[in-house]
Amino acid sequence: MDNQIVEIDMADVGHGNPAWIAALEAGKVLYFPDFGSYGKAGFAPQKEELALFREDIRDPKVRNISLSPGGDLKGVVGDDATKALAAGMIGRFRAEAEALIGNLVPRYGEHLRRGATSFRPSVVQNRVQSWRADDRRMHVDAFPSRPNRGERLLRIFTNVNLEGEPRVWRVGEPFEDVAKRFLPKLKPYVGWQAKALNMLGVTKSLRSEYDHLMLQLHDAMKADLDYQKSAPQVTFGFPPGCAWVCFSDQASHAVMAGQYMMEHTLQLSPMQQYDKESSPLAILTRLQGHALV
Repeated sequence: MDNQIVEIDMADVGHGNPAWIAALEAGKVLYFPDFGSYGKAGFAPQKEELALFREDIRDPKVRNISLSPGGDLKGVVGDDATKALAAGMIGRFRAEAEALIGNLVPRYGEHLRRGATSFRPSVVQNRVQSWRADDRRMHVDAFPSRPNRGERLLRIFTNVNLEGEPRVWRVGEPFEDVAKRFLPKLKPYVGWQAKALNMLGVTKSLRSEYDHLMLQLHDAMKADLDYQKSAPQVTFGFPPGCAWVCFSDQASHAVMAGQYMMEHTLQLSPMQQYDKESSPLAILTRLQGHALV
């Protein structure tokens, strides 16, 4: 398996390297080891923000603390000053994450749509979840209630652990290999079922055949315990202070260990990629032999 993690020096970012862009759009993970210490760029918590680094800062009713695109904060336990501190820290990371993407893939620019930004204070190893929600199983991201009709999920992560603990991921085989492996096993798309789910409010919009296939892939990967053990994969510990970037709807990944991470999501039409044929929508359309949206 080709190396699925590509290491990049922050000093080299901004020169429009076509190889990095091709790697990102092929579903690889771009790794920036010196993100948190690179001059004015990069991200590191400020002294007063260290008070936020405790597990009970998160409301147990939510999975992560998040800042919406419009600036609404969700999931912080504490007074208004604590919430303002958290919103400021998350917003500062969002700005640095977007600056990194602006330098890395400048053509995306105005076509990017801002999603949520999260602070994740929980210990990954302690999570108790259903198999379908368990992100310690390798998967590609797809969401049951939010069909996106092929829109990409570009995510920027940074490890902000204060104790030196890595954020441990498993990164799996290329998306096309995953698709070829699982497509024959997936249930076919049924249009009337998609309409019923939308009418009942289960989905926020009509689930396309693409969304159906992506959700089925997500579930089939997680349900196959033999695949989890034997699939081509690498395990990598992302150290504190680093950042990593990937299209999480394309990069097969699992989150195995760590505590305290920040993440920012940007959405992009596959038609705005440098290589339009490398998106999951293009790959699945080619493999299925007909339009999926």
